[in-house]
Amino acid sequence: MHVEQLTAEFGGSRQVGIGVGPVLEKFQEVSRIVVLRGGGLGDLIFAIPAMAALKAAYPGATLTLLGTPAHKALLAATESPVDEVCVLPFAAGVRPGEEDAAELDAFFADMRGRRFDLAVQVHGGGRYSNPFLLRLGARHTVGTRTADAASLERTVPYIYYQHEPLRALEVAGLAGAFPVDLEARLAPADGVVPPAVVMDDDGGQPLVVMHPGATDPRRRWPVERFAELAAACAADGFRVDVVGDSSEQQLAEEIVRLAASSHVRSLAGKLDMGGLVSLLAVAAVVVGNDSGPRHLAQALGVPTVGIFWAGNVINAGALGRSLHRIHAAWVTVCPSCGIDVTQVGWTAPRCEHDDSVVASVGVQEVYEDVRSLVATDTGRQDA
Repeated sequence: MHVEQLTAEFGGSRQVGIGVGPVLEKFQEVSRIVVLRGGGLGDLIFAIPAMAALKAAYPGATLTLLGTPAHKALLAATESPVDEVCVLPFAAGVRPGEEDAAELDAFFADMRGRRFDLAVQVHGGGRYSNPFLLRLGARHTVGTRTADAASLERTVPYIYYQHEPLRALEVAGLAGAFPVDLEARLAPADGVVPPAVVMDDDGGQPLVVMHPGATDPRRRWPVERFAELAAACAADGFRVDVVGDSSEQQLAEEIVRLAASSHVRSLAGKLDMGGLVSLLAVAAVVVGNDSGPRHLAQALGVPTVGIFWAGNVINAGALGRSLHRIHAAWVTVCPSCGIDVTQVGWTAPRCEHDDSVVASVGVQEVYEDVRSLVATDTGRQDA
């Protein structure tokens, strides 16, 4: 696409460079930026590079995230580009839950009173999120858009199969922000103290952290595979901690039971966000499905082994392989009914079955990567 075409495409804004996509002229006099990104931990982490780019492009601006309570807890426990988190009210397609019209009206009145200069939508295709963003009353708006979504001042097409951090960086480019990092970088915040349950080991042996959960149960590696891996790691003398929220306690406890080793324990449901950050930060390797804790470990600079459905590799897989290994299952149909599982997103058909689509990933190859990364981590610590 030529510069003249881009100028017409983006409402007369001049292209000033190429990032993930076109980087357009910056907006003038931007001192207050708001970013809309609900969803889970992974969804937030995918947006961190875009927010870092926006902060670099507008260094004097404050950046407010409209997110979830979990996002607020994570950003309180880490150093990030975000200055403030405002928790989203329940709203269709933005934050699931029972809407309260009065609460929504009060929220938007508060947001409009803040007089944001730039509002950035990295929440999805825009069917629900673009009208939500427009109600904030910002002077400028940028974001993604499907054909049926309300238009913003500058938009890029939302096509499901795109790496999520790069998608958000493409949106940031519409606001004149060049990439600073291609993937999220976080660090534990000052004053985040590991809880006693994290500190009650002497740390003499490498720690492998496992997370067996995922929002979509089809993305979960079978418990038996995690247990076999945990037992193998324990036999090598590694400590193994299995993590998860309270809804994942049963998964974690079953892994501990099947592994049958004193070196394997469950911390599921026992850690707050600061505790999870503290634990992941001291791990030698984190093993997980395509889920928030694995993405968080990667952002903290911890080596990871990820178990992914092939389609999710496109959207969420780590870009590098020196510290992050990926094992992909090339399943394209539901194991029970044969429906095409590659059709994803809001309008995709979804059968009633929750069969794992990553069950074909073998334990041995995951174990070999864990051993390799533990050796790398140990060597780096000893150097």
